[in-house]
Amino acid sequence: MTNQLPRVHEIEHHAAERATTRPVVSGMQGVVAAGHPLVSMAGMRMLLAGGNAFDAAAAAGFAAAVVEPTASYTLCGECVAMVYDSRRRESVALSGQGTAPARATIDVFRRRGLDRIPTGPGADAHLSFTVPGAVDAYLTLLETYGTKSVSETLSPALQYAERGFPMYEYMHRMLAIPETRAQFALYPPGGDAVFYPGGRAPGVGELFVQPALSGTLRRLVDADAKGAGDRVAGIAAARECFYRGDIAALIGAFSETCGGLLRAGDLAGYRARVEPPLSTTFMGREILGQAAWTQGPVLMQALGMLASLDVRAMGHNSARYIHTVAESLKLAFADRERYYGDVPTVPLAELLSPAYLAGRAKLIAPDRALAAAPPAGRLVGGATSVPEAADGTTHLAVIDAQGNMIALTPSGGVFRKSAFAPELGCTLSTRSEMFVLEDGHPNALAPGKRPRTTLVSYLIRENGAPVMTVGCPGGDDQAQANLQIVLNLVAFGMNPQQAVEAPRFATQTLVNSFYPRVEKPGQLNVESG
Repeated sequence: MTNQLPRVHEIEHHAAERATTRPVVSGMQGVVAAGHPLVSMAGMRMLLAGGNAFDAAAAAGFAAAVVEPTASYTLCGECVAMVYDSRRRESVALSGQGTAPARATIDVFRRRGLDRIPTGPGADAHLSFTVPGAVDAYLTLLETYGTKSVSETLSPALQYAERGFPMYEYMHRMLAIPETRAQFALYPPGGDAVFYPGGRAPGVGELFVQPALSGTLRRLVDADAKGAGDRVAGIAAARECFYRGDIAALIGAFSETCGGLLRAGDLAGYRARVEPPLSTTFMGREILGQAAWTQGPVLMQALGMLASLDVRAMGHNSARYIHTVAESLKLAFADRERYYGDVPTVPLAELLSPAYLAGRAKLIAPDRALAAAPPAGRLVGGATSVPEAADGTTHLAVIDAQGNMIALTPSGGVFRKSAFAPELGCTLSTRSEMFVLEDGHPNALAPGKRPRTTLVSYLIRENGAPVMTVGCPGGDDQAQANLQIVLNLVAFGMNPQQAVEAPRFATQTLVNSFYPRVEKPGQLNVESG
């Protein structure tokens, strides 16, 4: 998504002559992009009612939890966001990534004979339950940057849950996968009554309603009413309801019944975090993203390696270009596996330094590919580390007439990997599967710690002014896809629609972030086109 489109497109290299299936959509009063039209409409309703980009993002985030449950995202999931507040003229990273429960320790899993944190598909999904973070992130957006009440922003989501929406093809197709219903059966009664009424999934175009989920949303609306018209008091009451009240009790009880480690008390101390962004510069543009508690720096490290190479001269998606970009990603992912995590000691200054990345770029051979995940780089600072040892999600972005911007990636609660809580009307996040059970590792499991998440989003600044948001779904492929979108825009002069539609590729020569954390050496997935 872009603001000040002409400035973004004043690039030395001529835009690629690439046909697209959709036109570039331009607007003057605001724009919302999301994974489903009803989610976009939820955000647009806030803008049309006088709200700002952050009101719209919160409304769209709540709505996506209703409309896109098969896009690996539910109300008890997590999110990350990049935020630009035009009034304060500041860019921040918002973490709605949940944390590990107090009972989740390395010893707990070792005593079970496990060397990794398991999740579904299967009967171990409850062992990776994580504190839900998305709701507090949306409440934080409203509290810090927004103008609308909880009830106003929940209105579209509540309407979709109570009155229903037409079943759409992708959701129907995902519900038809046998593993979805099989996973429900492992945690009875599961979601059968909701998603397979009468023994079958609703057909495409049939009305689909979610009574239990609407009940959960209604609890938040009722809590907001306790604020007696005071917007901030209503937000606080909704937070109390979800994280210390009735909803927290339901989440904790469900986890305990399943045998999970998550309890209501784990939610009580949770708050979303607003943090300074990480940034790097590439071809005169500044790219801002989340720090190493996400995989966000992978894109920045890859750009740093490519800065010493002439990617334009290689030609877009030529064999040499694909090889070079994929190799840079392999090297960045190796550093991710060794150095990234939710700890304050990640040596980001060195990992992003031009000297270090130029040295890593020298490892990219023009005539051969790394057949296996390479070792991480050796840092002068001697950072502490241990020896080396897909589902999608969704994304939404909003820009308003005042120039506020947000790129938000929500996820968590994949049907085929989690457990469905009937009283809540949703699954719980299993993001704890991304921790490692290795003492001393930056991403080692610890209570209250964030797993190194795959979720990322970015802002692009030009001449000090934010001009674009970048984000997408894709698990480990997120950083790779976002990297290619940035290169398409900045190096090859594509317009936003061309940049998004251009065929992409993704190396699998990396340690996958998801259980069982396997590597597929030598595999490169390439889209046709």
